[in-house]
Amino acid sequence: NIFTQQPSYFSDLDETLPTVLQVFNNILHKCGLQCEGASAEPQKLEERVNVTVGNMPLQELKDIVLYLCDTCTTLWAFLDVFPLACQTFQKHEFCYRLASFYELAIPELESAIKKRHYEDNSVFGDLWRRISHSRKKMIEAFHILINQVCLQPILE
Repeated sequence: NIFTQQPSYFSDLDETLPTVLQVFNNILHKCGLQCEGASAEPQKLEERVNVTVGNMPLQELKDIVLYLCDTCTTLWAFLDVFPLACQTFQKHEFCYRLASFYELAIPELESAIKKRHYEDNSVFGDLWRRISHSRKKMIEAFHILINQVCLQPILE
């Protein structure tokens, strides 16, 4: 793979990971949810979040779900084909951050998708399929990370 041919790509990955983590923070922010712990950023005093997942426009909800689905699928695919990257992900507390994001965002998004009234039921089906796929890929990425960072060192 390319990382073997060019080891300096590991430092590029290390520099890129904060941007990947920021994607999850941006989704939380757009959903009116607050980050916690290491991922928390101070909220501006004049910044009041009135938008929630439940009251946002349908197109915005669709955009968020599509963005999340693309992000999770890409993340999983990268870790699946290059599990050695897991050490770099762990340096950024990625497991903790992913678990926090999952706990905050997924139940809210699922609930909003279920409660919304749709003129076209195929929209509900598509959103539900994509949020379910996102959830599955987050869990699979988490399993790859745990396997590589925690279990494989014990087995070796």
